[in-house]
Amino acid sequence: MGTDSLQKVLRYRWVIFWILACGYVLVYFHRLCPAVVAVDMMRDLKTGGALTGFLGAAYFYPYALMQLPAGLLSDSWGPRNTITLFFTVAFIGSVLLGAAPSVFLAILGRTLVGLGVAMLFVPTMKVLAEWFRLREFAFMTGLLMALGGLGSLFAATPLALLSSWIGWRYSFIVVGVFTLVLAVLVWIFVRDRPHDFGWPPPEETVKSTAAAIGLMESVRKVLTCKAFWPIAVWFFFDCGIFFSFGGLWGGPYLIQVYGLNKAQAAQILSMLAIGMIIGSPLLSYLSTNIFRARKPVLVLSSIILLGLTASLAFFTAEIPLVVLHVLCLGLGIFSAAIVVIGFTTNKELFPVQIAGTATGIVNLFPFAGGAVFQPLLGYILEQNGPAGSIFTPEAYQQAFLILFIAAIMAFLASLFLKESMVANQL
Repeated sequence: MGTDSLQKVLRYRWVIFWILACGYVLVYFHRLCPAVVAVDMMRDLKTGGALTGFLGAAYFYPYALMQLPAGLLSDSWGPRNTITLFFTVAFIGSVLLGAAPSVFLAILGRTLVGLGVAMLFVPTMKVLAEWFRLREFAFMTGLLMALGGLGSLFAATPLALLSSWIGWRYSFIVVGVFTLVLAVLVWIFVRDRPHDFGWPPPEETVKSTAAAIGLMESVRKVLTCKAFWPIAVWFFFDCGIFFSFGGLWGGPYLIQVYGLNKAQAAQILSMLAIGMIIGSPLLSYLSTNIFRARKPVLVLSSIILLGLTASLAFFTAEIPLVVLHVLCLGLGIFSAAIVVIGFTTNKELFPVQIAGTATGIVNLFPFAGGAVFQPLLGYILEQNGPAGSIFTPEAYQQAFLILFIAAIMAFLASLFLKESMVANQL
């Protein structure tokens, strides 16, 4: 009887994983989709760079702020209930974004989207920890992160084709419907733990015997840890670069500077997603098996990111199209995929009792980066270009200089990182 129940757990957990993975695909889609349709949105909503930047960034403000509440709700209300409710909120936001008659209602819609999808990652981690063996958890987390790259991929060429067919407004409404369908599937099929079906936990599930630490004490321990701040600063600037270029301004840049259509721009931007998909397992392998350390991989990635942003800043309108493909691939690997190593580093810096709190706090910083840099670049574009939504190569050059400075800051932060893998093994 016990063996039969365990086999049910081992089979059914994959149903749960793939439903939640589809949700994570949607999270990444919502995160990066404005880039391809930004020019259309600026035209229809009659807005300039600064407001468009705030529209893109509206996703990131609630996403960042909800990281700690996501953990608290997961613990008190349960992951299934939390994801179902908040994905329904994301559905409402996506429909409102598509139907918005003004930029202000569009910003409200995008804010609701960010609020809704913010509540998937942390609850999903909790569900995976209950349904998968301890030795499987790292692999499942990496697989989930890699699948997030599919969301980035769908936010490129498929969205460009869909928006060309039915328009950007109906595209967001369609995506909203998919978000609602996922909410329903989570409610029907997902359970927080095998026990909810009367099944045993998977073999080798290990519960910590260490004494629990209260929330405020956990927060204090994280924020007063000197080793925490370099990784937090690195996350802020690294993801600020990726989200501002890949999530918003990369699309208008390719369309307005190089004269590409949406489909052509989306093809180049899709390299960001491919970089993320192949980079996550590649960099994890290099860190664990080749370098046997975290810091060298982060430092090397930061140096490469420095070179990539320098190309954008100093050769803004002179980059061959084939090089633009390679550049976006590099950004996908060394600013998006590398965050897997960043999260691993952060987790290894703290004892298991506060690992969740540490992850929630550090997860504020990448989205704070997106929230700051998307409108900042929009403001710079507006100040250095003609009025309206058409910006010159010179304006983009000024904006991308900000990304280059951010890359310098990320590199400097990486030099101060504590080697977590070595520390963890001592």
